[in-house]
Amino acid sequence: MASKEKFTRRGFLPIIGSSLLIPFIGSAQNEELEPINEDDYQILLKPDGTSVKVKKSTVKQSTIKKKSISNTSFLKWIGKKV
Repeated sequence: MASKEKFTRRGFLPIIGSSLLIPFIGSAQNEELEPINEDDYQILLKPDGTSVKVKKSTVKQSTIKKKSISNTSFLKWIGKKV
């Protein structure tokens, strides 16, 4: 019974370790992020055929290289075989 009444390092270290974790548990805050509005993005095709989401403002700021090209010339331009 004398050993149970002793306060040893083996019994004390888990208490210290768990007390160091308490501040991390209670102080977690959720940052309010702006919700992503689907109307702000446009889906475009890359030359390899995959799709990518691009902001509409970026599309508006882009420059047009050639207007109204045919499908066959477009496929040749991106390197696809007809």
